[in-house]
Amino acid sequence: QVQLVESGGGLVQAGGSLRLSCTASGRTFSSYAMGWFRQLPGKERESVAAISRYGTRTYYADSMKGRFTISRDNAKNTVYLQMNSLKPEDTAVYFCAASARVVFTTTQEGYDYWGQGTQVTVSS
Repeated sequence: QVQLVESGGGLVQAGGSLRLSCTASGRTFSSYAMGWFRQLPGKERESVAAISRYGTRTYYADSMKGRFTISRDNAKNTVYLQMNSLKPEDTAVYFCAASARVVFTTTQEGYDYWGQGTQVTVSS
């Protein structure tokens, strides 16, 4: 069992930056690939980025490439999402999730544990 707690959300102006953090409980953080997902108002949850167990592989959804960076610190049981050049359309609840799958996966169906989410609001 893994418990995930996100932090770092908030209100930012367009063009600004935020760094989200997600800290996991337990001693086996490096056993999980980690992902960030978001849910826009009135929309289904979508993939944002993912990182493999030791950070050797990363994935970004097309609209995030070049603006968002996912990273992890296994010693701190934490995964990060650095978000730059934020746009009003990035306004969403952002969730982190952990995947125990052997194969690196980027879709939400492959993730077993989820945080409660953190709100990111980008004003124009």
